[in-house]
Amino acid sequence: MFGQVVGKVKAWIERQIRRRPWLDHVVRAGGRYQRQRGDYYAAGITYFTVLALFPLLMVGFAVAGFVLSRNPQLLTDIQNKIVENIPGSAGDSINDLIHQAVESRAGVGTIGLIAGAYAGLGWIANLRAALTEQWEQPFQPRNWFASKASDRLALIGLFVAINVSIGLSVLASSGLINKILDSLHIEESAWVEALLTVASLLLAILANWAVFVWIIARMPRHPVTFHSAAKAALIAAVVFEGFKQLASLILKSVVNGPAGVVFGPIIGLMVFSYFTARIILFATAWAATASENDVPVDIPPPGPAVIRPRATIAELSAGRGAALFGAGALAATLLSMRRRG
Repeated sequence: MFGQVVGKVKAWIERQIRRRPWLDHVVRAGGRYQRQRGDYYAAGITYFTVLALFPLLMVGFAVAGFVLSRNPQLLTDIQNKIVENIPGSAGDSINDLIHQAVESRAGVGTIGLIAGAYAGLGWIANLRAALTEQWEQPFQPRNWFASKASDRLALIGLFVAINVSIGLSVLASSGLINKILDSLHIEESAWVEALLTVASLLLAILANWAVFVWIIARMPRHPVTFHSAAKAALIAAVVFEGFKQLASLILKSVVNGPAGVVFGPIIGLMVFSYFTARIILFATAWAATASENDVPVDIPPPGPAVIRPRATIAELSAGRGAALFGAGALAATLLSMRRRG
């Protein structure tokens, strides 16, 4: 009974897949994602993302140290504000940390840059390997220096794409649209607020789309056309924007407790990085399994069949040989007795 129900459900799903091309595309993309170890690579990308955070913090402390060393008045004001708002030993400890950051800014910055370069190259190498796997591109061993130089150029290109995305995001939240509406003498109303919300959302999706197109099309070891990545990047941009809104709500509720204040940000960063990597890799699998990229593989014809007759001689065991010998002797004895009679 249960087997019949399962069989009917499978048959119904197969019919739906045949009738709906988009559902067939989803199934093919999911199969490609799982077959090419998408979750495995997403975890690796998450690891290098968190690893790169600490060198970036070191560089940030070094930059802050250089700024404060050139502005003694600003340093004094910050220390006074800390003493006023955080009384006791905690305020003194924070001031000591600031003083140490200012004093060791050069060493911290140098170590941060070196560690950041290592973590950044590891991050981009893992990302490119994951994208290459989703495209099922052949692996071609390269010289170590050439590979790292290529990764460095890819990282620079990604930074440019991210800066374009940040610019569009700032444009969406800078109030420029409000200024345009004010210049047109349009009064605020419910439909104006809705228009602003939709416009900001579209700009945010456009910013995400610009980054995802670059990642899907240019980050693999063998770049593909932008046309192949455009649709997949749009889907990823919409899903990513929805995920960002949901993640911001969840993070606000998590960091309210004492444990959330301590562990919430780092756990939130890990979860956010992991799901972002999964979105990117699934979008890449979607692009790779599109109909325009479904290129038939040339399979060489098999060679001519060669028939080689082979005779096999069965080995005679000792017991079987003795039995046959005895049967032959018995038959000879009976035949001899018959002739005499």
